[in-house]
Amino acid sequence: MNDAAPNGPVIELRGVTRGFGKGETRIEVIREANLALQRAETVALIGPSGSGKSTLLHMCGLLEPAEGGEIRLNGTRADMLDDARRTALRRSTIGFVYQYHHLLPEFSALENVIIPQLIAGVSRRQATERAHELLARVRLANRETHRPAELSGGEQQRVAIARALANNPRLLLADEPTGNLDPHTADEVFAMLAELVRDIGLAALIATHNLELTRRMTRVLSIAEGVVRPA
Repeated sequence: MNDAAPNGPVIELRGVTRGFGKGETRIEVIREANLALQRAETVALIGPSGSGKSTLLHMCGLLEPAEGGEIRLNGTRADMLDDARRTALRRSTIGFVYQYHHLLPEFSALENVIIPQLIAGVSRRQATERAHELLARVRLANRETHRPAELSGGEQQRVAIARALANNPRLLLADEPTGNLDPHTADEVFAMLAELVRDIGLAALIATHNLELTRRMTRVLSIAEGVVRPA
């Protein structure tokens, strides 16, 4: 599932719509959204709170259905899949990073990166090798045995990034990934994330309020009143 056409977008939305409620109480959250993300590009998504950034990320991540339009992920018409195939595509193709790291508190950093791979059917030996590799990439090789409570906020988010990459995704979706960090730590975490996106060849869509970070991304999209457009 990870072998899209070399020059094709990793994800493409065509005329995607999403709303909530019916009749006079209905709210149109996403209106005819069109976007395409290519390999190795980091795209910022900005907009005021409540503008639909999280909804758009959830639709890109196949966590919420679109009410209209098409979602193509790695060349597959994802919006037409049943639940089981959509889950399989999401697991093999998409990595998620959130504002709150959501690490499992009773497990070490290494185990937090191993577990998603075991769920995906990878052998423990292979999962452990990849977890070692990824934690080294985010400069936490010497913190592998530490539980989340023993790590700083920046370290916890770096573990979350490693976990998001565990199953070799092609698309990385991040919702305010530096929102809980001080400016210096946020800068370090973003720099590391951008480096990984570029080196691995991911496509990344990052919702953020940090305008300083948007200046370092490939391009910026804004969302307001349900409309997604270049910023």
